[in-house]
Amino acid sequence: MPTGLEERKGEHIRLSLEKNVSSTISPGLDDVKFIHMSLPEINLDEVTTSIKFLDHTLSAPLLIESMTGGTAQAERINRNLAEAAEEIGVAIGVGSQRAALKNPRLEKTFRVVRERAPSVPILANIGCSQLLDDDADTAVHKAIEMMQANALTIHLNPLQEAIQPEGQTRFKGILDKIADLTSKIQVPLIVKETGAGISKEIAVKLSKAGVKYVDVAGVGGTTWAGVEHYRAEKRKDTRRANLGKLFWNWGIPTTVSLIETLATTDMKVIASGGVRSGIDIAKSLALGADLAGMALPFLSPATKNADLVKRKLNEVIEELRVTMFLTSSPTPPTLKQAPLVILGDTYTWLTQRGIYVRDYLEKRIRLS
Repeated sequence: MPTGLEERKGEHIRLSLEKNVSSTISPGLDDVKFIHMSLPEINLDEVTTSIKFLDHTLSAPLLIESMTGGTAQAERINRNLAEAAEEIGVAIGVGSQRAALKNPRLEKTFRVVRERAPSVPILANIGCSQLLDDDADTAVHKAIEMMQANALTIHLNPLQEAIQPEGQTRFKGILDKIADLTSKIQVPLIVKETGAGISKEIAVKLSKAGVKYVDVAGVGGTTWAGVEHYRAEKRKDTRRANLGKLFWNWGIPTTVSLIETLATTDMKVIASGGVRSGIDIAKSLALGADLAGMALPFLSPATKNADLVKRKLNEVIEELRVTMFLTSSPTPPTLKQAPLVILGDTYTWLTQRGIYVRDYLEKRIRLS
């Protein structure tokens, strides 16, 4: 019989596929405008999208973001995602491994990723509240071992936990646990939000704690407040359903979160949250990200077969290549030198937060 945790994971998949669980707030990438280069002085076939990440060469600066695990359907999804990641040559993360840490029979739903993707970077994943458990060290070690992982993701999800009926809202003391963990594990630690973004205040704290990588996962993509709204609505839990609806768009847009983090720390940043195209990836890298992450665009194809995931990956990578060509950027790092402007709400937000866009863009070019 499925456990409550398994059923919840299944609900998350179903709702993400059947309901509109996207934020109605823009991730801010539309406020970023490249300056078109009508004489790029490079040939399209000379543009390379490959990069180095976690000591691996990837075909593109792209991460298939953490999605799922812990159910039979999740095993099939993870298998298809992993086969596609391996063939195309991109990094891949898995969803929270908590279910498998509690129930060993579910480990196969996660282990299938390394079985089908033996040569690409894989990111293990546990929730930050698990760091407060008495067996946290054991759980961390087991999560990494289960995936033969190249990095460990610790996900931050206070918004989701506050709305979810089963939510664990213990967050006091987690920063110290993260700091302790940075010196204990043998793989890089990535701290990831889950759709509400990372502010400059939190970025500075994480950097001082020894964190080297963050995945900002800002507002603009899937809203977990929305997912939990639908779960509560089904259970006729009016109070939590109303909370989910009220906090549907809570958080920091992805573009703002990316710039706030890079303007105030030296951490490497993965941009995710509403990244939907190769143009979005190019903009993220031009603003200073090392990698961009996508999840929802791959979920529906992954429920069917790996070939559809590969097709989507190839589409996105070709979009990135054309964007690089039109900005005279032969490699991903040179996107940081591409001229661009930042307009609209993103410009206003950053200005009010004391980040001056022109200075930031000039610094980005100097450091590229």
